[in-house]
Amino acid sequence: MFSPSRSFNHTGELLATGDKGGRVVIFQREPESKSEPFSQGEYNVYSTFQSHEPEFDYLKSLEIEEKINKIRWLPQQNAAHFLLSTNDKTIKLWKVSERDKRPEGYNLKDEEGHIKDMSTVTSLQVPVLMPMDLMVEVSPRRVFANAHTYHVNSISVNSDYETYMSADDLRINLWHLDITDRSFNIVDIKPTNMEDLTEVITAAEFHPHHCNLFVYSSSKGTLRLCDMREAALCDKHSKLFEEPEDPSARSFFSEIISSVSDVKFSHSGRYLLTRDYLTAKVWDLNMESKPLETYQVHDYLRSKLCSLYENDCIFDKFECAWNGSDSVIMTGAYNNFFRMFDRNTKRDVTLEASRESSKPRAVLKPRRVCAAGGKRRKDDISVDSLDFTKKILHTAWHPTENIIAIAATNNLYIFQDKLNSELH
Repeated sequence: MFSPSRSFNHTGELLATGDKGGRVVIFQREPESKSEPFSQGEYNVYSTFQSHEPEFDYLKSLEIEEKINKIRWLPQQNAAHFLLSTNDKTIKLWKVSERDKRPEGYNLKDEEGHIKDMSTVTSLQVPVLMPMDLMVEVSPRRVFANAHTYHVNSISVNSDYETYMSADDLRINLWHLDITDRSFNIVDIKPTNMEDLTEVITAAEFHPHHCNLFVYSSSKGTLRLCDMREAALCDKHSKLFEEPEDPSARSFFSEIISSVSDVKFSHSGRYLLTRDYLTAKVWDLNMESKPLETYQVHDYLRSKLCSLYENDCIFDKFECAWNGSDSVIMTGAYNNFFRMFDRNTKRDVTLEASRESSKPRAVLKPRRVCAAGGKRRKDDISVDSLDFTKKILHTAWHPTENIIAIAATNNLYIFQDKLNSELH
């Protein structure tokens, strides 16, 4: 069962996914075959390991699920790869490395690794490295624990490659990757009296190039850009991005559907992409008063908000993603649909992640949802027949190529754009 964590590394050669059982599965892209020079390499399982186990908080009498909430890769510095994974409470740093040689010919140990009787050692030899089958080793390097009272919803690696931050509902902490026993609290929105609580932190991310800047989103639909150069505690934001509410459109559901479920900096660092329940928005860092662009993801659900509230779907948290050039955005919807919006041409498309479309060389066909009472064309899907148990909450885009990863309940789908620029 795939959970909110799937992430390409900085080259796009590796893709890590987490599941509800606390496991992390890493996929590696195979090199292009010489017989088919234009075929892109497929992603195959590279390594699987257990990242988190279920725990019990005896002080609060609470079970801590092993489910992986987020995975983030560190930029590669040497032959090994490093990644951070977190469940609700504990963040771990993992090292992923390859071994294809083993030492042989020890003087003081036999082949099983047992210490030899010294009286039997009559001559010395130089140990040698012998080839062996490739082995992928995953080892825990750091455990960052006991810093979050509430559930961790975000981790983000800083562009200084030395620090990262973790965010829960009310606080954001800054960590040094080498120090596990302390972190610095950089945002704290917890009121003195919890009855005065009006909003929670929903997501947080560092700027891709400026190590002093980060953004966090809230359940009230606001974004706060903070500068760590201004103060040690960033409770006072540098910029507040908020769209004024239209009083005529106010309803019982307004606050729920305006809650920001995800925020992502563009690769250039100039824009912010946010997702709320019905829309995706692009914000310019230089314009706080309103979003630069607003995209309707599934506006046909406005008439269904009452039933979506009753079945709790209205609280679903959809993620969003940029393509490598920041020209296209992607986010998920219901019925295993996901949406793409081209910022330049203003064209958009609805595609479906399904077993039928995941056959090799199968072309994804655009889908269309017909609003209740609207005219239906052939192959249109009525909003009343959408399956709200099939939802695409989590998506990822390769950093440079048109390859996307879509997590749909029990399946991970990887689609790629072929030479004719049809999405396959």
